[in-house]
Amino acid sequence: MTTRVLILGGGYVGLYTALSLRRKAKDRVEITVVDRRPYMTYQPFLPEAAAGSIEARHVVVPLRRELEGVRIVQGKVSEIAHNERRARVETDFGDTLDLEYDEVVVALGSVPRTLPIPGLAEMGIGFKWVEEAINLRNIVLGRIARAASTEDPDRRQRLLTFVFVGGGFAGIEAFAETEDMARAALRYYPELSADDLKFVMVEMAAGILPEVGPEMGAYTLKELRRRGMVVHLETKLESAVDGVIELSNGEKFEADTLVWTAGVKPNPVIGASDLPTGPKGHVNALPTLQVATEDGDVIAGAWAAGDCAQVPDLAQGEGAWCAPSAQHAVRQARLLGANLAKHVQGHELKEYRHKNLGTVASLGLHKGVAQVMGVKLRGWPAWFMHRTYHMAQIPSFNRKARVVADWTAALFFRRDLVSMGRLHEPRRAFKEAADG
Repeated sequence: MTTRVLILGGGYVGLYTALSLRRKAKDRVEITVVDRRPYMTYQPFLPEAAAGSIEARHVVVPLRRELEGVRIVQGKVSEIAHNERRARVETDFGDTLDLEYDEVVVALGSVPRTLPIPGLAEMGIGFKWVEEAINLRNIVLGRIARAASTEDPDRRQRLLTFVFVGGGFAGIEAFAETEDMARAALRYYPELSADDLKFVMVEMAAGILPEVGPEMGAYTLKELRRRGMVVHLETKLESAVDGVIELSNGEKFEADTLVWTAGVKPNPVIGASDLPTGPKGHVNALPTLQVATEDGDVIAGAWAAGDCAQVPDLAQGEGAWCAPSAQHAVRQARLLGANLAKHVQGHELKEYRHKNLGTVASLGLHKGVAQVMGVKLRGWPAWFMHRTYHMAQIPSFNRKARVVADWTAALFFRRDLVSMGRLHEPRRAFKEAADG
């Protein structure tokens, strides 16, 4: 008898679970993957895509190409009714599908954690998907081009002020890579100087980049400030109405660009489901990646991993939970696929146990920080380690080859620094012509 497996989400967990399950139990399962996007985004490369070091198309992995024989449903999961073994999916065309299953894998990941700050919803942009990375690149380069074309000093300063909120891993990489790109772009704008650029980071905590430890976080802070970048610690964004940035330390200034990278939270669909969740809204899971109640009772037919799951970290000891990182998500997904195959075949399951190998972060071209297996690196060695590790981790030989080709080309040619902002409104020129 064939088991119907429904995988909700096509990110790290969804893709790797499907690959592992297809390989280990191909003839015993019918796999369906649901995701709103037809591709998996390799998020560690988003800062380099935004900075123009990697072609944006090369940081995404097409699901249909990699998951041959797997049914792909493009739509948004709006409801999980596990008691009925059913998930509801809404397509972009307004259709509603009810997908039935025998086993479900919850791999919905996370969404940005926003706050009710005045002006944030109207002005803020995220940095979680490839389209947001492309948008940020076009915005920054577009602002620079416009600033070079105005003689109004106040307007120029507003255009060249870029505010990032959230000094964690994603925020710092986006902050540093974007500034590095902007500084490189100035060679084509003799009207501007590096002093005209104002990059501002706002962080509530007392330090940045906690993932690499306090020592390397302090080094990163020193390096960013040495580059002329402004970092406000223990500070909150109070308002961004009409581009007027107000901070909790009393500072007030104008900016046209506000990037929100202040953390994530589990997909809210999970909280509305009938699956057991932890205190922060994550699906409660056992080390075997089976969904379970708080008392440890297995919920038959349900599995979870990645950012949306609360998985015990056996390598750290009792009471610890796995961090929401790509490193854990990929390894959990591979085990989940293997365990699900074993479950279908009636074999004993394995528990997830993985010691964190360390963290690597890029701070711009030839700049970075890293802490790998207790060894601390900074500057070019850390940047090289960052590229080497993630090149090895991005799925498929196709994408590895394309990324390496991008890096190789960059050795001989400067990166393209042109804004393609009109891509976001492709009908504008035609409409202007039609309107006379």
